[in-house]
Amino acid sequence: MDTFSYHGSDGCSLHAATLGTGPALILLHGGGPDHHSLVPLARRLAESYTIVLPDVRGYGRSVCTDPGRHTWAQYADDIAALLGHLGLDSVALGGTGLGGTITLRAAAAHPERIRAAVVMSVDDIEDAAKEPETAMMESFAERVLQEGIDAAWKAVLPDLAPVIRNLVRDAMTRSDPASIAAACAIGRDRAFTSVSELASIPVPTLVVPGSDHRRPAASAEEMADALPHGHLAKVALSGDLLTADDLAQTMAPVMWAFLASHHLPVQTCRRVVRRERPLVALAR
Repeated sequence: MDTFSYHGSDGCSLHAATLGTGPALILLHGGGPDHHSLVPLARRLAESYTIVLPDVRGYGRSVCTDPGRHTWAQYADDIAALLGHLGLDSVALGGTGLGGTITLRAAAAHPERIRAAVVMSVDDIEDAAKEPETAMMESFAERVLQEGIDAAWKAVLPDLAPVIRNLVRDAMTRSDPASIAAACAIGRDRAFTSVSELASIPVPTLVVPGSDHRRPAASAEEMADALPHGHLAKVALSGDLLTADDLAQTMAPVMWAFLASHHLPVQTCRRVVRRERPLVALAR
């Protein structure tokens, strides 16, 4: 697996890994884990696709300690910056949790550049009662800075689906506390004000239900119905999934079938990227 760095539109240094050969597919992790959570899924898909695994701004190696730089618009711009770095006009894009919401925002902001989208266990679209969510995120950030990442997550993990809980635990030692705290500022922003806004996204989108209170199956059904070309997956990120390997085993066949059915064009990445060691072509 190769690694490289690129810059967001604001100059922030961001990082990603890549593997495989073929048309490009970017996969975004959820809030809490980093790109390692999607490596098993990437390996299953890498026989047919060049998989790009960014560390989303604020997580893993993509450290960003300025709360003002954590907005949905900036996250969507980070995708555009990544495409520019890779020399891609368009790409398939997918993500879990936070990454799924970024996928939808990127598809809304740059529909001509997103050929197909997959949102797995996507966060519920907030209603008008945003204050409790904002307060929870701000309290979490304060606890990270005062008591550490482990202590902050301790109160939150029991409410998460088992697979998300385990992926968060795995990423803790690779997380920068100040960056994780700053990322909580996203709680002050809103990705969408209502599900009806998804009607403006023309991109073919596969919606995979989650299983915890922030990612209810009913919400996924509503999103799939609102998207003009939405498709509700027949599988879910259920409570039976425990590990990144379980996630990969469940999602790889579903994603493969969806992307194949929408004839993902064979456009390889033109940009040569620099590893921590030698130069290699991202896709040949």
